[in-house]
Amino acid sequence: MGYLYTILKSFIIFPLIAFFFTTPFVLHQYHKYGSISRIRVLIVYSFILYILTIYFLVIMPLPNRDTVTFNPYMVRLIPFTFISDILNETTLVISHPETYLNLFKEPCFYTVIFNILMLIPFGMYLRYYFKLSLKKVILFSFLLSLFFEITQLTGLYFIYPYPYRVFDVDDLIMNTLGGIIGYFLIGLFFPFLPSREEIDNNAFEEGKVVSGFRRITIFCLDFFLYIFLTLFISLFLKKDYLVFVIFIIYYVIFPYFQGGTLGSKFLGVKLEFKKYKLLALTLRIIFLYFYYFGIVFLFLLGIRYLNILKIPWLCFLVCLMIFDFYFLNFLFLIKNKTIFYDKLFRVKHISIINKF
Repeated sequence: MGYLYTILKSFIIFPLIAFFFTTPFVLHQYHKYGSISRIRVLIVYSFILYILTIYFLVIMPLPNRDTVTFNPYMVRLIPFTFISDILNETTLVISHPETYLNLFKEPCFYTVIFNILMLIPFGMYLRYYFKLSLKKVILFSFLLSLFFEITQLTGLYFIYPYPYRVFDVDDLIMNTLGGIIGYFLIGLFFPFLPSREEIDNNAFEEGKVVSGFRRITIFCLDFFLYIFLTLFISLFLKKDYLVFVIFIIYYVIFPYFQGGTLGSKFLGVKLEFKKYKLLALTLRIIFLYFYYFGIVFLFLLGIRYLNILKIPWLCFLVCLMIFDFYFLNFLFLIKNKTIFYDKLFRVKHISIINKF
């Protein structure tokens, strides 16, 4: 029951970990492949959940700090001590096979089995997705196990005054053995699983077309970079007009010469205009961004000079106008439909992701 409770905790914490991991993961996938593979998402996020779960199993349950005292038997450096433990502390009689099943009820035996099982998936992930050799799987399995044992030896990185779990060299051996078993076990499933090369090739093929989510990611990344640059430069120069100067440089001048913004260049997308590039680029950017900035600017002027905060329906109308515009854009993009202002200004989003 204790193991199940610990696993449940890892599932509860996982969404928070996934939230912070998602942004860099999405940026990396679009930057490298131009698309996000569903199979890769399943593999990577399941791997994170797995690592989080076994980490929780290693450190939990957490005892009360006051109850942790010095114990010289918390460090066991003699290998294969578990064999003598099984022979001395269980009802096993080697000459009586009927006693073998009782081993699964003995803590000193099922702990050994658990330590082997714990890193079997780790070896499977390392060979299948990360394409590591047997030597590297052995090395990384040992290092992960060593990390867990050091975590226990240091009392959860000295949060506790003394270790509250045993540092056991047998755990290192069994964990590493589990990684090795996982390495060979995953080989049995290779005929039924897509290879890493197939996953990558499919991602590159999908990345040849600029998807709606990719454009949304570019929009958000550009907005973040623009705000960051504005705040950083304004911090030193402290000139209000720099907001507009940086906007023109970032969204008009730089894309005119480079074929896209910093965000689109990083995510492998080039803007292609059929005619009147500078004019079309300027009008498109004004339309796409000034709608937001213009309404917000007018709203702020209204707050300052007309005190429109006392007019709830007007505040609601302003917020609704902004929300509707970008929400409709979002719906069109996730359905990969051509947006009317792209047709109006005759712009195409071309993927420039290079497989090689």
